Amino acid sequence: MKAGIHPEYRDVVFHDVTSDFRILTRSTLSSKESVKWEDGNEYPLIKVEISSATHPFYTGKNKIVDTSGRVDKFRKRYGAAK
Repeated sequence: MKAGIHPEYRDVVFHDVTSDFRILTRSTLSSKESVKWEDGNEYPLIKVEISSATHPFYTGKNKIVDTSGRVDKFRKRYGAAK
């Protein structure tokens, strides 16, 4: 690798703010905030809105957001079971 052109790859903590789930991993992202982890060290803190702890695909809690009855229209038209 060419020296001086790559971002620093370091340990960071990702915090899912909707479920209070935290994970320590490595990333090139930086942050002005930091948090003390279970091992006693401080790491940069990256806040995210959604993670594997809250994503419908990973949790199995899929929700259909239907604002104008589109799902019911589809089911009526094509005979899809509920």
